Amino acid sequence: MTMIAVAVFVIAYVLIATEWTHKLFAALGGAAVLFVLGVTDTEHAFYSHDTGIDWDVIFLLLGMMIIVGILRRTGVFEYVAIWATKRAKGSPLRVLILLSLITATASAFLDNVTTVLLIAPVTLLVCERLGINPVPFLIAEVMASNIGGTATLIGDPPNIIIASRSGLTFNDFLLHLTPLVILELIVFCLVLPRLFKGSFTADPDKVQNVLRLNEREAIHDKPLLIKCGVVLLVVFTGFVGRAVFHIEPAVVALLGAGILVLITRVPTKDYMSSVEWQTLLFFTGLFVMVGALVKTGVMSDLADSVADATGGKPLLAVMLILVVSALLSGIVDNIPYVATMSPVVYQLTNSVTDPAHAHALWWALAAGADFGGNATAIGASANVVVIGIALRSGHPISFWEFTRKGVVMTVITILVAAPYLWLRYFVLT
Repeated sequence: MTMIAVAVFVIAYVLIATEWTHKLFAALGGAAVLFVLGVTDTEHAFYSHDTGIDWDVIFLLLGMMIIVGILRRTGVFEYVAIWATKRAKGSPLRVLILLSLITATASAFLDNVTTVLLIAPVTLLVCERLGINPVPFLIAEVMASNIGGTATLIGDPPNIIIASRSGLTFNDFLLHLTPLVILELIVFCLVLPRLFKGSFTADPDKVQNVLRLNEREAIHDKPLLIKCGVVLLVVFTGFVGRAVFHIEPAVVALLGAGILVLITRVPTKDYMSSVEWQTLLFFTGLFVMVGALVKTGVMSDLADSVADATGGKPLLAVMLILVVSALLSGIVDNIPYVATMSPVVYQLTNSVTDPAHAHALWWALAAGADFGGNATAIGASANVVVIGIALRSGHPISFWEFTRKGVVMTVITILVAAPYLWLRYFVLT
Protein backbone atom coordinates (compact mmCIF):
# COMPACT_ATOMS: atom_id res chain seq x y z
CA MET A 1 0.00 0.00 0.00
CA THR A 2 2.92 2.31 0.71
CA MET A 3 4.23 2.10 -2.85
CA ILE A 4 0.75 2.71 -4.27
CA ALA A 5 0.26 5.80 -2.09
CA VAL A 6 3.64 7.20 -3.17
CA ALA A 7 3.07 6.36 -6.85
CA VAL A 8 -0.38 7.98 -6.94
CA PHE A 9 0.89 11.11 -5.20
CA VAL A 10 3.90 11.41 -7.52
CA ILE A 11 1.79 10.94 -10.66
CA ALA A 12 -0.79 13.48 -9.48
CA TYR A 13 1.98 15.91 -8.54
CA VAL A 14 3.57 15.56 -11.98
CA LEU A 15 0.20 16.19 -13.65
CA ILE A 16 -0.32 19.30 -11.51
CA ALA A 17 3.23 20.56 -12.09
CA THR A 18 3.24 19.97 -15.85
CA GLU A 19 -0.39 21.10 -16.28
CA TRP A 20 -1.02 18.19 -18.62
CA THR A 21 -4.48 18.11 -17.13
CA HIS A 22 -6.50 20.39 -14.88
CA LYS A 23 -5.17 20.35 -11.32
CA LEU A 24 -8.67 19.60 -9.97
CA PHE A 25 -8.90 16.46 -12.11
CA ALA A 26 -5.41 15.38 -10.97
CA ALA A 27 -6.22 15.86 -7.27
CA LEU A 28 -9.67 14.29 -7.28
CA GLY A 29 -8.54 11.55 -9.69
CA GLY A 30 -5.64 10.65 -7.39
CA ALA A 31 -7.96 10.55 -4.38
CA ALA A 32 -10.43 8.35 -6.26
CA VAL A 33 -7.68 5.86 -7.21
CA LEU A 34 -6.62 5.61 -3.57
CA PHE A 35 -10.19 4.83 -2.54
CA VAL A 36 -10.69 2.24 -5.31
CA LEU A 37 -7.41 0.46 -4.50
CA GLY A 38 -8.17 0.39 -0.79
CA VAL A 39 -5.19 2.50 0.26
CA THR A 40 -7.56 4.71 2.23
CA ASP A 41 -11.22 4.58 3.16
CA THR A 42 -13.97 6.90 4.32
CA GLU A 43 -13.05 6.39 7.97
CA HIS A 44 -9.50 7.64 7.41
CA ALA A 45 -10.23 10.19 4.67
CA PHE A 46 -13.35 11.85 6.09
CA TYR A 47 -13.16 11.41 9.85
CA SER A 48 -9.54 11.02 10.93
CA HIS A 49 -7.79 14.10 12.33
CA ASP A 50 -4.37 12.76 11.30
CA THR A 51 -5.01 11.21 7.90
CA GLY A 52 -8.20 12.84 6.68
CA ILE A 53 -9.45 15.97 5.00
CA ASP A 54 -8.76 19.06 7.08
CA TRP A 55 -12.35 20.24 7.34
CA ASP A 56 -11.22 23.21 9.45
CA VAL A 57 -9.38 24.58 6.41
CA ILE A 58 -12.26 23.81 4.02
CA PHE A 59 -14.92 25.49 6.15
CA LEU A 60 -12.66 28.38 7.15
CA LEU A 61 -12.22 29.09 3.44
CA LEU A 62 -15.95 28.73 2.72
CA GLY A 63 -16.95 31.09 5.51
CA MET A 64 -14.39 33.75 4.62
CA MET A 65 -15.21 33.54 0.90
CA ILE A 66 -18.85 34.30 1.69
CA ILE A 67 -17.87 37.22 3.95
CA VAL A 68 -15.54 38.62 1.27
CA GLY A 69 -18.31 38.24 -1.33
CA ILE A 70 -20.65 40.41 0.74
CA LEU A 71 -17.89 42.87 1.70
CA ARG A 72 -17.05 43.40 -1.96
CA ARG A 73 -20.46 45.05 -2.51
CA THR A 74 -19.55 47.94 -0.18
CA GLY A 75 -16.76 49.36 -2.33
CA VAL A 76 -14.18 49.03 0.46
CA PHE A 77 -11.73 47.18 -1.77
CA GLU A 78 -11.77 50.08 -4.22
CA TYR A 79 -11.18 52.43 -1.27
CA VAL A 80 -8.10 50.53 -0.09
CA ALA A 81 -6.80 50.20 -3.67
CA ILE A 82 -6.96 53.96 -4.25
CA TRP A 83 -5.56 54.71 -0.76
CA ALA A 84 -2.57 52.39 -1.24
CA THR A 85 -1.82 53.76 -4.71
CA LYS A 86 -1.93 57.36 -3.51
CA ARG A 87 0.28 56.63 -0.50
CA ALA A 88 2.80 55.00 -2.84
CA LYS A 89 2.52 58.01 -5.20
CA GLY A 90 1.57 55.68 -8.05
CA SER A 91 4.82 53.72 -8.02
CA PRO A 92 4.02 50.03 -8.72
CA LEU A 93 7.08 48.89 -6.75
CA ARG A 94 6.14 50.95 -3.70
CA VAL A 95 2.55 49.69 -4.00
CA LEU A 96 3.83 46.11 -4.06
CA ILE A 97 6.02 46.64 -0.99
CA LEU A 98 3.20 48.39 0.89
CA LEU A 99 0.64 45.67 0.13
CA SER A 100 3.16 42.93 0.92
CA LEU A 101 3.95 44.44 4.33
CA ILE A 102 0.24 44.87 5.08
CA THR A 103 -0.28 41.21 4.12
CA ALA A 104 2.62 39.99 6.25
CA THR A 105 1.49 41.98 9.30
CA ALA A 106 -2.12 40.81 9.00
CA SER A 107 -1.00 37.19 8.56
CA ALA A 108 0.72 37.29 11.94
CA PHE A 109 -2.64 37.76 13.65
CA LEU A 110 -5.04 36.12 11.22
CA ASP A 111 -4.89 32.87 9.33
CA ASN A 112 -2.82 33.56 6.20
CA VAL A 113 -5.61 32.16 4.02
CA THR A 114 -8.01 34.71 5.47
CA THR A 115 -5.49 37.47 4.84
CA VAL A 116 -4.96 36.67 1.17
CA LEU A 117 -8.70 36.35 0.65
CA LEU A 118 -9.05 39.93 1.86
CA ILE A 119 -5.99 41.43 0.13
CA ALA A 120 -6.29 39.73 -3.29
CA PRO A 121 -9.37 41.72 -4.44
CA VAL A 122 -7.59 44.95 -3.45
CA THR A 123 -4.54 43.92 -5.45
CA LEU A 124 -6.57 43.11 -8.55
CA LEU A 125 -8.23 46.52 -8.38
CA VAL A 126 -4.92 48.37 -7.88
CA CYS A 127 -3.37 46.64 -10.89
CA GLU A 128 -6.42 47.23 -13.01
CA ARG A 129 -6.35 50.94 -12.13
CA LEU A 130 -2.63 51.20 -12.96
CA GLY A 131 -2.82 49.04 -16.07
CA ILE A 132 -0.25 46.47 -14.88
CA ASN A 133 -0.11 42.68 -14.62
CA PRO A 134 -1.37 41.56 -11.17
CA VAL A 135 0.39 38.17 -11.21
CA PRO A 136 3.72 39.34 -9.67
CA PHE A 137 1.76 41.23 -7.00
CA LEU A 138 -0.34 38.19 -6.07
CA ILE A 139 2.68 35.89 -5.92
CA ALA A 140 4.63 38.37 -3.76
CA GLU A 141 1.71 38.83 -1.38
CA VAL A 142 1.16 35.12 -0.81
CA MET A 143 4.90 34.77 -0.08
CA ALA A 144 4.64 37.66 2.38
CA SER A 145 1.67 35.97 4.06
CA ASN A 146 3.62 32.73 4.56
CA ILE A 147 6.59 34.65 5.97
CA GLY A 148 4.49 36.91 8.19
CA GLY A 149 2.40 34.03 9.52
CA THR A 150 5.54 32.51 11.01
CA ALA A 151 5.80 35.29 13.58
CA THR A 152 3.08 34.18 16.00
CA LEU A 153 1.45 31.08 17.42
CA ILE A 154 -1.81 31.78 15.55
CA GLY A 155 -0.27 33.02 12.30
CA ASP A 156 0.11 29.63 10.60
CA PRO A 157 -1.57 26.29 11.44
CA PRO A 158 1.77 24.41 11.82
CA ASN A 159 2.67 26.81 14.65
CA ILE A 160 -0.47 25.79 16.53
CA ILE A 161 0.51 22.12 16.21
CA ILE A 162 4.03 22.89 17.43
CA ALA A 163 2.71 24.86 20.42
CA SER A 164 0.39 22.02 21.36
CA ARG A 165 3.20 19.44 21.31
CA SER A 166 5.96 21.57 22.83
CA GLY A 167 4.07 23.62 25.42
CA LEU A 168 5.45 26.86 23.97
CA THR A 169 3.29 29.95 24.52
CA PHE A 170 2.12 32.85 22.37
CA ASN A 171 4.81 35.03 23.95
CA ASP A 172 7.49 32.42 23.18
CA PHE A 173 6.67 32.65 19.49
CA LEU A 174 6.72 36.46 19.63
CA LEU A 175 10.06 36.51 21.39
CA HIS A 176 11.84 33.92 19.27
CA LEU A 177 10.28 34.03 15.79
CA THR A 178 9.12 37.63 15.34
CA PRO A 179 12.72 39.00 15.18
CA LEU A 180 13.50 36.42 12.49
CA VAL A 181 10.37 37.35 10.53
CA ILE A 182 11.24 41.06 10.67
CA LEU A 183 14.70 40.25 9.33
CA GLU A 184 13.18 38.06 6.61
CA LEU A 185 10.77 40.81 5.55
CA ILE A 186 13.59 43.33 5.22
CA VAL A 187 15.45 40.92 2.95
CA PHE A 188 12.19 40.13 1.12
CA CYS A 189 11.58 43.81 0.29
CA LEU A 190 15.17 44.17 -0.95
CA VAL A 191 14.81 41.11 -3.18
CA LEU A 192 11.42 42.04 -4.70
CA PRO A 193 12.74 44.42 -7.41
CA ARG A 194 15.07 41.72 -8.76
CA LEU A 195 12.68 38.81 -8.27
CA PHE A 196 10.00 40.52 -10.38
CA LYS A 197 12.24 42.60 -12.61
CA GLY A 198 10.36 44.30 -15.46
CA SER A 199 6.97 44.14 -13.71
CA PHE A 200 6.80 47.70 -12.43
CA THR A 201 5.98 49.83 -15.47
CA ALA A 202 2.57 51.47 -15.17
CA ASP A 203 0.57 53.57 -17.60
CA PRO A 204 1.40 57.21 -16.63
CA ASP A 205 -2.06 58.44 -17.60
CA LYS A 206 -3.76 55.79 -15.48
CA VAL A 207 -1.48 56.62 -12.54
CA GLN A 208 -2.50 60.29 -12.72
CA ASN A 209 -6.16 59.33 -12.98
CA VAL A 210 -5.87 57.27 -9.78
CA LEU A 211 -4.00 60.01 -7.92
CA ARG A 212 -6.84 62.42 -8.73
CA LEU A 213 -9.50 60.08 -7.28
CA ASN A 214 -11.10 60.59 -3.88
CA GLU A 215 -11.05 57.20 -2.15
CA ARG A 216 -14.02 58.12 0.03
CA GLU A 217 -16.24 58.22 -3.03
CA ALA A 218 -15.54 54.53 -3.63
CA ILE A 219 -17.71 53.58 -0.63
CA HIS A 220 -21.19 53.30 -2.12
CA ASP A 221 -23.02 51.36 0.62
CA LYS A 222 -22.07 52.69 4.05
CA PRO A 223 -24.79 50.83 6.05
CA LEU A 224 -23.60 47.52 4.55
CA LEU A 225 -19.98 48.45 5.28
CA ILE A 226 -20.83 49.12 8.95
CA LYS A 227 -22.53 45.74 9.27
CA CYS A 228 -19.61 43.99 7.57
CA GLY A 229 -17.16 45.86 9.79
CA VAL A 230 -18.91 44.80 13.00
CA VAL A 231 -19.08 41.15 11.90
CA LEU A 232 -15.44 41.15 10.77
CA LEU A 233 -14.37 42.64 14.10
CA VAL A 234 -16.19 39.82 15.91
CA VAL A 235 -14.68 37.22 13.57
CA PHE A 236 -11.14 38.58 14.00
CA THR A 237 -11.65 38.69 17.78
CA GLY A 238 -12.63 35.04 17.60
CA PHE A 239 -9.49 34.22 15.61
CA VAL A 240 -7.12 36.06 17.94
CA GLY A 241 -8.89 34.94 21.11
CA ARG A 242 -9.01 31.29 20.18
CA ALA A 243 -7.18 30.27 23.36
CA VAL A 244 -9.77 32.14 25.45
CA PHE A 245 -12.99 31.24 23.61
CA HIS A 246 -11.97 27.71 22.57
CA ILE A 247 -13.81 28.05 19.27
CA GLU A 248 -12.11 26.81 16.11
CA PRO A 249 -11.44 29.44 13.38
CA ALA A 250 -13.59 27.47 10.92
CA VAL A 251 -16.59 27.71 13.25
CA VAL A 252 -15.96 31.42 13.81
CA ALA A 253 -15.82 32.03 10.04
CA LEU A 254 -19.02 30.06 9.36
CA LEU A 255 -20.87 31.81 12.18
CA GLY A 256 -19.69 35.18 10.88
CA ALA A 257 -20.80 34.33 7.36
CA GLY A 258 -24.20 33.13 8.59
CA ILE A 259 -24.80 36.23 10.72
CA LEU A 260 -23.77 38.52 7.86
CA VAL A 261 -26.11 36.76 5.44
CA LEU A 262 -28.99 37.13 7.91
CA ILE A 263 -28.48 40.80 8.78
CA THR A 264 -27.68 42.06 5.27
CA ARG A 265 -30.21 40.11 3.19
CA VAL A 266 -27.80 40.15 0.26
CA PRO A 267 -29.08 37.97 -2.65
CA THR A 268 -27.65 34.46 -2.46
CA LYS A 269 -26.18 34.55 -5.95
CA ASP A 270 -24.14 37.66 -5.09
CA TYR A 271 -22.08 36.07 -2.34
CA MET A 272 -22.13 32.44 -3.48
CA SER A 273 -20.55 33.49 -6.76
CA SER A 274 -17.48 34.51 -4.75
CA VAL A 275 -16.94 30.98 -3.43
CA GLU A 276 -13.98 29.29 -5.14
CA TRP A 277 -15.58 25.85 -5.48
CA GLN A 278 -12.74 24.47 -7.60
CA THR A 279 -10.22 25.51 -4.94
CA LEU A 280 -12.21 23.79 -2.18
CA LEU A 281 -12.51 20.57 -4.19
CA PHE A 282 -8.80 20.68 -5.08
CA PHE A 283 -7.95 20.93 -1.39
CA THR A 284 -10.21 17.96 -0.69
CA GLY A 285 -8.37 15.73 -3.17
CA LEU A 286 -4.96 16.96 -2.01
CA PHE A 287 -5.77 16.26 1.65
CA VAL A 288 -6.85 12.71 0.80
CA MET A 289 -3.59 12.00 -1.06
CA VAL A 290 -1.38 13.49 1.64
CA GLY A 291 -3.42 11.69 4.30
CA ALA A 292 -2.70 8.40 2.52
CA LEU A 293 1.04 9.13 2.81
CA VAL A 294 0.59 9.68 6.54
CA LYS A 295 -1.61 6.57 6.94
CA THR A 296 0.87 4.27 5.17
CA GLY A 297 3.77 5.57 7.26
CA VAL A 298 5.65 7.39 4.49
CA MET A 299 5.78 10.68 6.37
CA SER A 300 6.68 8.97 9.64
CA ASP A 301 9.55 7.09 7.99
CA LEU A 302 10.88 10.34 6.54
CA ALA A 303 10.71 12.01 9.93
CA ASP A 304 12.52 9.11 11.61
CA SER A 305 15.24 9.23 8.96
CA VAL A 306 15.87 12.87 9.78
CA ALA A 307 16.13 12.03 13.47
CA ASP A 308 18.54 9.13 12.84
CA ALA A 309 20.77 11.25 10.62
CA THR A 310 21.49 13.82 13.34
CA GLY A 311 23.58 11.47 15.49
CA GLY A 312 22.70 13.35 18.69
CA LYS A 313 24.36 16.60 17.57
CA PRO A 314 21.99 19.54 18.33
CA LEU A 315 23.35 21.99 15.74
CA LEU A 316 23.29 19.34 13.00
CA ALA A 317 19.77 18.39 14.07
CA VAL A 318 18.59 22.00 13.90
CA MET A 319 20.03 22.59 10.42
CA LEU A 320 18.78 19.24 9.10
CA ILE A 321 15.26 19.82 10.44
CA LEU A 322 15.27 23.34 8.95
CA VAL A 323 16.32 22.20 5.47
CA VAL A 324 14.27 18.98 5.31
CA SER A 325 11.18 20.77 6.59
CA ALA A 326 11.54 23.42 3.89
CA LEU A 327 11.98 20.76 1.18
CA LEU A 328 9.08 18.55 2.25
CA SER A 329 6.70 21.43 3.01
CA GLY A 330 7.12 22.59 -0.57
CA ILE A 331 5.90 19.21 -1.80
CA VAL A 332 3.22 18.24 0.70
CA ASP A 333 1.00 20.50 2.78
CA ASN A 334 2.94 21.63 5.84
CA ILE A 335 0.10 20.81 8.25
CA PRO A 336 0.32 16.97 8.03
CA TYR A 337 4.10 17.22 7.77
CA VAL A 338 4.40 19.12 11.06
CA ALA A 339 1.83 16.86 12.71
CA THR A 340 4.03 13.89 11.80
CA MET A 341 7.39 15.51 12.55
CA SER A 342 6.55 17.15 15.88
CA PRO A 343 6.66 13.89 17.92
CA VAL A 344 10.12 13.23 16.46
CA VAL A 345 11.33 16.70 17.45
CA TYR A 346 9.83 16.20 20.89
CA GLN A 347 11.92 13.04 21.30
CA LEU A 348 15.01 14.92 20.15
CA THR A 349 14.43 17.69 22.71
CA ASN A 350 14.33 15.10 25.48
CA SER A 351 17.88 14.06 24.61
CA VAL A 352 19.20 17.64 24.59
CA THR A 353 20.44 19.05 27.89
CA ASP A 354 20.69 22.74 26.91
CA PRO A 355 17.20 24.40 26.90
CA ALA A 356 18.32 26.88 24.22
CA HIS A 357 19.26 24.02 21.90
CA ALA A 358 15.93 22.32 22.59
CA HIS A 359 14.06 25.51 21.68
CA ALA A 360 16.10 25.84 18.51
CA LEU A 361 14.79 22.46 17.32
CA TRP A 362 11.20 23.70 17.53
CA TRP A 363 11.99 27.03 15.85
CA ALA A 364 13.82 25.18 13.04
CA LEU A 365 10.71 23.06 12.46
CA ALA A 366 8.43 26.12 12.44
CA ALA A 367 10.67 28.21 10.16
CA GLY A 368 11.37 25.37 7.75
CA ALA A 369 7.72 24.32 7.43
CA ASP A 370 6.33 27.87 7.18
CA PHE A 371 8.98 29.31 4.83
CA GLY A 372 9.04 26.08 2.80
CA GLY A 373 5.39 26.64 1.97
CA ASN A 374 6.54 29.29 -0.51
CA ALA A 375 8.52 26.79 -2.59
CA THR A 376 5.74 25.51 -4.86
CA ALA A 377 2.23 26.39 -5.93
CA ILE A 378 0.77 23.76 -3.57
CA GLY A 379 3.20 24.16 -0.67
CA ALA A 380 0.73 26.14 1.46
CA SER A 381 -3.02 26.63 1.54
CA ALA A 382 -2.70 30.36 0.80
CA ASN A 383 -0.83 29.58 -2.43
CA VAL A 384 -3.68 27.44 -3.76
CA VAL A 385 -6.28 30.03 -2.80
CA VAL A 386 -4.48 32.90 -4.58
CA ILE A 387 -3.93 30.82 -7.71
CA GLY A 388 -7.65 30.06 -7.76
CA ILE A 389 -8.53 33.76 -7.40
CA ALA A 390 -6.08 34.68 -10.16
CA LEU A 391 -7.60 32.11 -12.52
CA ARG A 392 -11.12 33.41 -11.96
CA SER A 393 -9.99 36.97 -12.53
CA GLY A 394 -8.53 36.08 -15.94
CA HIS A 395 -4.88 36.14 -14.85
CA PRO A 396 -3.88 32.47 -14.49
CA ILE A 397 -0.68 31.63 -12.61
CA SER A 398 0.96 28.43 -13.81
CA PHE A 399 2.53 25.95 -11.42
CA TRP A 400 6.02 26.70 -12.72
CA GLU A 401 5.55 30.46 -12.86
CA PHE A 402 4.86 30.40 -9.14
CA THR A 403 7.44 27.75 -8.32
CA ARG A 404 10.32 29.47 -10.15
CA LYS A 405 9.87 32.49 -7.91
CA GLY A 406 8.92 30.45 -4.85
CA VAL A 407 12.02 28.27 -4.84
CA VAL A 408 14.25 31.34 -5.00
CA MET A 409 12.43 32.97 -2.10
CA THR A 410 12.47 29.77 -0.05
CA VAL A 411 16.23 29.36 -0.53
CA ILE A 412 16.80 32.98 0.52
CA THR A 413 14.60 32.72 3.63
CA ILE A 414 16.28 29.47 4.72
CA LEU A 415 19.71 31.02 4.16
CA VAL A 416 18.68 33.87 6.46
CA ALA A 417 17.10 31.56 9.05
CA ALA A 418 20.10 29.22 9.34
CA PRO A 419 22.62 31.79 10.66
CA TYR A 420 19.91 33.33 12.86
CA LEU A 421 19.31 30.00 14.58
CA TRP A 422 23.02 29.32 14.87
CA LEU A 423 23.94 32.71 16.29
CA ARG A 424 21.02 33.09 18.67
CA TYR A 425 20.94 29.56 20.15
CA PHE A 426 24.49 28.27 19.78
CA VAL A 427 26.78 31.33 19.84
CA LEU A 428 25.05 34.03 21.90
CA THR A 429 23.69 31.76 24.64
